[in-house]
Amino acid sequence: ITDLKVLGGYVGVDAFAPFPYQKLDIGNGMMKDDQFGIGDIFAEATLSWHGKQWDAGVGYGIWMPTGDYDDNGAVHSGKGFWGHMLTAGGTYYFDQEKSWSLSLLNRYEINMENDELDITPGQVWTLEWGAAKTLAKVIDVGLIGYYQVQTTSDSGAGSSRAKDHVVGIGPEVSVAFPKLTLFTSLRYAYEVDAHDRPQGHMMNLTITKRF
Repeated sequence: ITDLKVLGGYVGVDAFAPFPYQKLDIGNGMMKDDQFGIGDIFAEATLSWHGKQWDAGVGYGIWMPTGDYDDNGAVHSGKGFWGHMLTAGGTYYFDQEKSWSLSLLNRYEINMENDELDITPGQVWTLEWGAAKTLAKVIDVGLIGYYQVQTTSDSGAGSSRAKDHVVGIGPEVSVAFPKLTLFTSLRYAYEVDAHDRPQGHMMNLTITKRF
């Protein structure tokens, strides 16, 4: 986050590189696959605003097809296509000490063509939420959830007209290391509902370094 302001908001940039492990098991072993590798790198520009008991931000980012992708496999570390993502969200703090919070985050993804398959995946909207309590000033514990839905159908020869969705919920623990300007979080989500896509469990370990 820089000191530069546009429309009253602070200009920021961020990027991350995921390292996903995926395991798929369908029909009691009829189809099994797993993979670990580097995923698609994401880079983003943001604007953020801050009040006494709230924070808000918007962003525009690009997914780059840097991850491992093989159209013969059932799971992939990368998606095999470029994508644009628009983000808007905010956090409200219920007390002046900012120890209780509720966050909402919207993401809208516009996907480009997968050259390996000659298919353009449909657009996707994701709503994430989280409720947290701060302990000892550097530890947050809480509950998170997400709802993701495909808003447009895939296009291209042989593409599916289905529009999938998934709902997940679970706990999260976050720890800040102020002297190192380092932040880490661990979250687990159990997918309670899914349609036209796999349903399972997701665990995310995120490490963030500020510069």
